[in-house]
Amino acid sequence: TLLAAAVAAAALATAAPAVAQAWPAKPITIVVPFPPGGGTDSFARPLAAQLDQQLNQRVLIDNRGGAGGTLGAGIAAKAAPDGYTFFMGAAHHAIAPALYPSLTYDLEKDFVPIGVLAAPPQVLVVNPEKVKARTLAEFLANARANPGQVTYASAGNGTTHHLAGELFKLTTKTDLRHVPYKGAGPAMQDLLAGVVDVEFDGLGSSAGQIAGKRLVALAVASAKRNPAIPDVPTFAEAGVPGYEVSTWYALWAPKGTPQPVIDRMTEELKKAFAAEPIKAAWAKNGSEIPNLWGADFGKFVTAEIARWGKVVKEAKVTLD
Repeated sequence: TLLAAAVAAAALATAAPAVAQAWPAKPITIVVPFPPGGGTDSFARPLAAQLDQQLNQRVLIDNRGGAGGTLGAGIAAKAAPDGYTFFMGAAHHAIAPALYPSLTYDLEKDFVPIGVLAAPPQVLVVNPEKVKARTLAEFLANARANPGQVTYASAGNGTTHHLAGELFKLTTKTDLRHVPYKGAGPAMQDLLAGVVDVEFDGLGSSAGQIAGKRLVALAVASAKRNPAIPDVPTFAEAGVPGYEVSTWYALWAPKGTPQPVIDRMTEELKKAFAAEPIKAAWAKNGSEIPNLWGADFGKFVTAEIARWGKVVKEAKVTLD
């Protein structure tokens, strides 16, 4: 029996590297829990293309929008933990536990944290045809003069866009009217069409529209100015200190995914981050290359869940 145990242990030891070497033997799916065209897509698609090349295997994006990103998360949580399904969640998923009393998954128990992929800051963008303000001070003056009249779009109830707006209202003591959409893509379409006035958006989905002068950015919600929009002041510089929000995006695997596969995926992501196409795409979308992996990323998620839980409570946010 000792011999049998030793043989089994040796087999396991050689199996782990073999799993990582044999993987991937078929296409990989990354579940993106938002509709196409939003901020998540602007990072997911270039990353999938880069991993395609590195792994010599198709990396497919499966958009499963709905319920503030929780529908797709539930689908990913129930996927076979065989190393062929990953989940690209976002800051929204750290907000969800405070808002959805009966989620079909537990972010911290049903997934293995791999790493943060991007963390573009939030930016307050306005439709220049509808909103005449060109500074945050002008915008605040107008909002205070017309309580409840200024509308802000979000990617849905309980998303970062929504909570960023609620945090802004709490911080500045203003009354803006929330208009939820089914994803960042549809919200952006209506903002550009002038159906709504403003949006607290991740720079990932707004950078191109700002560059094209279709939207005007009033302030960026980071500690320092962003290289993608160097002329736009931080909220602190514009008179609202302490207002910092980023729409971070990250990768998880369903619980039970073999550790060698997770290790290999982590290596491949680090390699992808060093590639020029990814550096260029991230810079264009207003994100620096992050460096938060594994257990450290897990601790960050725990802290984010606590932070947004507090905002949900103070702002009395509900999903109605």
